[in-house]
Amino acid sequence: MGILHDDVVIIRPSEKEGDPSLITVNCPDKTGLGSDLCRILLFFGLSIVRGDVSTDGKWCYIVFWVVCKPATRWELLKKRLVQACPSCSSASGISYYRSELQSPKPPDVFLIKLCCVDRKGLLHDVTQVLSSLELNIQKVKVSTTPDGTVVDLFFITDTRELLHTKNRQEETYKALEDVMQEAVISFNIEKVGPEITACSQASPYLPSAITDDIFNLEMSNDLPSVSLTSNNVCVTMDNSLSLAHTLVQIVCQDHKGLLYDITRTLKDYNIQISYGRFYIKQGRKCEIDLFIMQSDGKKIVDPSKQTALSSRLKMELLQPLRVTVVSRGPDTELLVANPVELSSKGRPLVFYDITLALKMLNTCIFSAEIGRHMIGDREWEVYRILLDEGASSSILRRKVEEEVWKRLMGWE
Repeated sequence: MGILHDDVVIIRPSEKEGDPSLITVNCPDKTGLGSDLCRILLFFGLSIVRGDVSTDGKWCYIVFWVVCKPATRWELLKKRLVQACPSCSSASGISYYRSELQSPKPPDVFLIKLCCVDRKGLLHDVTQVLSSLELNIQKVKVSTTPDGTVVDLFFITDTRELLHTKNRQEETYKALEDVMQEAVISFNIEKVGPEITACSQASPYLPSAITDDIFNLEMSNDLPSVSLTSNNVCVTMDNSLSLAHTLVQIVCQDHKGLLYDITRTLKDYNIQISYGRFYIKQGRKCEIDLFIMQSDGKKIVDPSKQTALSSRLKMELLQPLRVTVVSRGPDTELLVANPVELSSKGRPLVFYDITLALKMLNTCIFSAEIGRHMIGDREWEVYRILLDEGASSSILRRKVEEEVWKRLMGWE
């Protein structure tokens, strides 16, 4: 027996403004499913205020209580959540769910070349359009010429896998033209091969400010004074309450993507959640209880493994992203970094939040670059944004750093 396709994900939007909406997922289980679902909710701008999950290792039942934006596209959200569950097959004309038999092929990469007249907030407006069309930015190179012309190169993938069609390309151009109006000088979309994307990689050189001031938290128990962090993170592990599972209890401050940060960390460690509960108390204080086990079906009894997992969870909740503003000679550069999952998935909407924060600060972007770099034993997505001369003072640099951090953490 299976479960009907329409029953895999059920969404009940709230009837009263301010009340949470309810999302239930009922499907076969797989390690990392919770992370994939939380990543989708984060992409759609939903805040999880409560969550419950239970599984027997084969079948899982997950409930999310979420606070949404007024313009949430519920049907599209449901479609993406269903796609994240183990795929469906047809049996006697009825769709049922089964386990994945093979990994999907990597998505095609397209290059959008956009030349336009510069103005404040332009890059955010373009990023917002691409996001609304479900076009995922993999890499970007933005530069401004002396005459005020902006040349944008966006390497993107299409969630809908339709960008090779004329209709989808025209839809993209029309959406950008509606926002930019007369500013567009030229526009082109073309599919690129792996040799082009390899040549477009960002420079492997990273300023010492990133490795010294941001990434030193990986090797130290002390928080660097120049880096912004969350606070009051407590992670405890207990093997006495269950014969088969290790209980992980987390108490911390809420932030945007909190459950995603926890579940992606467990996914990278190949840890399965058998039962979990998450809720937010007054003052944005979160309490999370997770009964987990290793891939071999056993609880974590090795003290070194417990310490490693506990330390990594605490690290990811203290600083899910790294943000700093540094001076490079006469230039001022904003640096933002977030860890990449072992599955090569990056954190969604980071560039969107960065450009929105800078637009709200009325700060112009002279150039921007996104690249992935190996720092230690982990891959990081690093955003390097060169700001205009107006952000060169120490007070303004600190203001940019704080506002970008707050926007990324959902504390705006």
